[in-house]
Amino acid sequence: MDKSTLREHVDLIREVFSYNRRFKDSLFVIKIDSSIIDHPYFPILVRDLSLLHQNGIRFVIIPGAHDRIDEILKQYNVGYESRRGVRISSDEAINFIKMAAFDVSNKVMTQLSAYDIPSVIGSWVRARALGVIDGVDYRKTGRVDKIMKDPIETLLKEGHIPIFPCIGWNASGDPYNISSDELARVIAVEMKASKLFYITADPVLCDKSCTIPEGMNLAEDGRISKLSLSQAGQLLKCNPETPTMLRLAQALSACEKGVDRVHLLDGTRDGAVLKEIFSNLGIGTMIHNNEYERIRKMKEKDISGVLSLMKPFIDQGILIPRSRQDLESRIEDFVVYSMDGTIHGCGALHGYSRDLAEIAGIAVDRRFVHLKIGGKIVDYLLEEAGKSGYSRVFVLTTQTSDWFLNMGFETAGVEDLPEEKRAQYNRDRNSRVLVYNI
Repeated sequence: MDKSTLREHVDLIREVFSYNRRFKDSLFVIKIDSSIIDHPYFPILVRDLSLLHQNGIRFVIIPGAHDRIDEILKQYNVGYESRRGVRISSDEAINFIKMAAFDVSNKVMTQLSAYDIPSVIGSWVRARALGVIDGVDYRKTGRVDKIMKDPIETLLKEGHIPIFPCIGWNASGDPYNISSDELARVIAVEMKASKLFYITADPVLCDKSCTIPEGMNLAEDGRISKLSLSQAGQLLKCNPETPTMLRLAQALSACEKGVDRVHLLDGTRDGAVLKEIFSNLGIGTMIHNNEYERIRKMKEKDISGVLSLMKPFIDQGILIPRSRQDLESRIEDFVVYSMDGTIHGCGALHGYSRDLAEIAGIAVDRRFVHLKIGGKIVDYLLEEAGKSGYSRVFVLTTQTSDWFLNMGFETAGVEDLPEEKRAQYNRDRNSRVLVYNI
């Protein structure tokens, strides 16, 4: 195994431990499409959920029943209609719909029992009629009115996984067919979940499946790996109301109402949930409402991570060697790029005179280069330089001059350096001097 591959494995292990510690005792709400429940990978998904449950993560599961409802209604020759993707549930159909919903929930409970995970199917949802919309009477189709939180909290504390069929009851005990996507969103908001997952058989959001707003960063495979609330809103505006976009709208609403993260995942991929949770890049699309990524001042506890980040670039001669003492002595000059609490980039702004400063020590985890982290750090440092009253910023570089030139830096000479820096200039290294005029 070469050094690069070994480093990637070590970084992944660190990420796993970091996330496992962070999410212990957290609540995840998992909505699973009916197409996934019938998929060959479903037992593997349940196995992965059981591993997470055994490591202290609490779960609520909402199984989708769309396909099973279609199957049972067809089996009993009960017709139905849909409007705008919503099923009109007749008085004749509702009992069969209820049968299908509980049948799918039982499948999930049976799979969980294979891993000795206790689960309970319950009727914890108060619902009300959807009513008449644009002249269409949706009959026994309803919307969520209230979640009975106390019994759910009790089950979670006892180590059980509550399973919610897509059925709610009104005050008189009449059943209503409710959207499992909506149900998952409401539960996540009401129960103050850390994460909400929509696990479907749909392709991931990418440049091939939807129109991408200008300026939105994509993963190397063209996938939309993450969306802020404003970006999610832009994406919705740029695309028609497909089922995936309707689900994105639910995700956006959940984040706006307090859920930290919502993940849209293709559940037909092996290990989808684990890869999404234990990696900053993930394999699906994450919508986030909190400060998922940011540039901030380096802290003392960050120094080991920054040194580790710099090492490959020092080994290649791109950066000059730096020790812990070097970073400690100039800690106020350094910033880090933090993504979900993990450092993936760094840089420094060193002042030399009233009008001249240096940008140095730019390093980015190679796995995240496509996110243009290096450019974000340089832009941030240039802005900080302007705020501090510097009119020019210089860099010394041996192998990245083209990158800096593309950012607006201009070629200069050693004579343009401040006197202190000229005295330290390493003629053997022969770095190129570039200057940016603010």
